[in-house]
Amino acid sequence: MTTRPRKAAPKRPARARSPTAASPAIESIPLPVGSKGHPAIGLGLWGLGRWTAEDEARTKASAARAYERGIRWFDTAEVYGGGRSERVLGDVLRRTSDAGPEAFVVTKVSWEHLRPTQVRAALVGSLGRLGRASVDLYLVHAPDPHVPLAETMGALEQLWKEGKVGAVGVSNFSVEQLEEASRHLAETRIVVNQVRYNLFARDEAEPVRDYCRSHGILLEAYTPLARGLLRGRYLDGRRIPADVRKFAHRLFEPDRLPEILERGRALRDLAVSADVPLASIALHWLRERGAAPVFGASRPEQVDENLAAWQVRPPARVLAAADRIAKGVRA
Repeated sequence: MTTRPRKAAPKRPARARSPTAASPAIESIPLPVGSKGHPAIGLGLWGLGRWTAEDEARTKASAARAYERGIRWFDTAEVYGGGRSERVLGDVLRRTSDAGPEAFVVTKVSWEHLRPTQVRAALVGSLGRLGRASVDLYLVHAPDPHVPLAETMGALEQLWKEGKVGAVGVSNFSVEQLEEASRHLAETRIVVNQVRYNLFARDEAEPVRDYCRSHGILLEAYTPLARGLLRGRYLDGRRIPADVRKFAHRLFEPDRLPEILERGRALRDLAVSADVPLASIALHWLRERGAAPVFGASRPEQVDENLAAWQVRPPARVLAAADRIAKGVRA
């Protein structure tokens, strides 16, 4: 294990700035297709299946705060809450006068709806819930081995030709799947692959990262903060809720958790030593690798905390040390 940094007088972890702090300028990443640049950081509206009236109210408040603070990329999907996530986002954007042209809206067609007629029907449903005539980016949520990619990509290209989607992308695709999907597009191209990617979860992203970079495909990183671990949550014995464990993709499995927590605490020590928020290290580690993080937030304060972390760019040596710690490389 990497030796933890030591200081004569330990400092408290860097705190997020207050909600009244100036909003950060969020740059855009050019895409080869579409009329808009892709914001470098965004808000995902996946609610872990929690869609009570109170949860929806908090999600609406979080999305509204994100827009107020300069976030323009909003990520959702038809399967999130059975369409409720799209409705929530649509409600928020309709109440924001300039959100129509300014927002960068991404949604996804379910892996259960990849036949051509299903793709079209799914988009019609998503647009209705969002209250929009088109979306900026439409992703295949995950491939279905029983549906040929030729069918799905042909349907997506037709929707792009009709102007109903600004650009086409995928999610959770391997290099082989990216290559096959690309072969079935004649007039447009894949511009995004959204994958699980953070300091503790690299298995899906690392194999495709170089391919995406060399083919002009932006890597979107979901769960960039590892379900809160990379904000410092659960590092001091706080109970991990069952619904968080369920969707954590083995992150909190008994055979892995002790080592993950040890590395998390070492990363927190590194953040204290560098006087930066732990989330800053996590987000900018992704940024350095050419990935655009999309974070979740169940409360407006979490939006503020993550944007404050985004404003602080740790030195390269700190990001390199974090990479070693997260991989378990011993000093």
